[in-house]
Parts: sequence; C-alpha cells; structure tokens
Amino acid sequence: MYICLKPLLTVVFNTFMKSITFGKRLTEVRKNKKMSQDEVGKLVGVHGAVIGRYEREEVKPSIEMATQLAEVLEVSLDYLVGSTDILLEKNIVSKIIDIQKLKESDRQHVFALLDAFLKQTKLQSIM
Repeated sequence: MYICLKPLLTVVFNTFMKSITFGKRLTEVRKNKKMSQDEVGKLVGVHGAVIGRYEREEVKPSIEMATQLAEVLEVSLDYLVGSTDILLEKNIVSKIIDIQKLKESDRQHVFALLDAFLKQTKLQSIM
C-alpha cells in the first residue's frame, strides 16, 4: 500500500507559512537591521507607532506601504509577506539582474565560474 505524502506536506507547509505573519517578518527584519520603529517610520513617512501596529498585527499596511517597507528594509516583498523563506539581499538580486542582462555566452562564463567556486567551497566544507 502506497501513501501519497504530497497533500499532507502541502497542508503542513501552508500551515507553517501562515504562522509566519507580516508583523513577525517586519519585526525580525527591522531588528536584524538594528533599526527602531521610529527610524523605519521616518523612512516611509509614518510615525513609529504605526510600524508598531503593523508588527503587532493590529492593522495591515496597504500594498504600497508594504512595498515601501520592503524597499527601505532591503528585502523582497515576497519575504516580508511570508510567501518565501528565502531572504535575498538587495545587492545579490542586483547582481543577478546584471548577469541576466549579459549576452548568453558571457552568462555561461559567469555560471561556469560560479559553479566551479561553489563546488570547491562545498568540497572544502566536507573536509
């Protein structure tokens, strides 16, 4: 007898992702950046108390405000709203975009160098 785990894993994953709220992510990122609620508020044009209300889930920001917060905190909106657990730094995303703009042959060179470096790094971590 075979049991399909995909539906179960989907439910577990979705439940986990829903437990990571916008407010928790906002608090986490703000504290990691060592910024106060007032500092973040000033950068997006609201009082620090409003940032506190977002963090405590008392109110939800508009999509425009959420986007501004993501930009100010240099994280993706997907990360901030809990759609992904991958926290990409803004400078990494910028480099990826630059690579994507290269000619195909140049991109292949960059990928070959990157693959070789990553392989070497993995081997060194095993030893």
